Amino acid sequence: PQFKIQIITFFRKSSRGDFVFSADRLIRLVVEEGLNQLPYTECTVTTPTGHKYEGVRFEKGNCGVSIMRSGEAMEQGLRDCCRSIRIGKILIQSDEETQRAKVYYAKFPPDIYRRKVLLMYPILSTGNTVIEAVKVLVEHGVQPSVIILLSLFSTPHGAKSIIQEFPEITILTTEVHPVAPTHFGQKYFGTD
Repeated sequence: PQFKIQIITFFRKSSRGDFVFSADRLIRLVVEEGLNQLPYTECTVTTPTGHKYEGVRFEKGNCGVSIMRSGEAMEQGLRDCCRSIRIGKILIQSDEETQRAKVYYAKFPPDIYRRKVLLMYPILSTGNTVIEAVKVLVEHGVQPSVIILLSLFSTPHGAKSIIQEFPEITILTTEVHPVAPTHFGQKYFGTD
């Protein structure tokens, strides 16, 4: 418990440079674990020295979808691991008073219904935004069972809300804590 509080305090009190550095490290870890969840096939790789190595390659049909704006912070981490992966975007804003999420924009690869989706949203607080994003993906033919949510911090309430609505979805996060650092996007992009 003490460690969890220190992480949130660090994110609140650190310089923007330290914040971005630490956030990028966490993003990379979550992205790599998300990629580990995707289907792969075995293949033989010939090394530059001519030796054969039995390795693996991702099956075709994966993509990322970032929930704008804070989800865009995770795109570079995904591209660093998978250079040619396609990335879609969803813009969802929550009403300040009602906390209802509303979709304003969605752009996906045209064949998203055939792809496995890494949904990127770093701070999962109430779950409302992610639930609306998953609804949009479902409207485009994506099955919840092929969606992997990549998140840095999640509240128990937010994760529970998503799982209640979409029990087949996979959620990967670095931290589950009752208090989520909701200022992530502002601090990461320097707009705080």
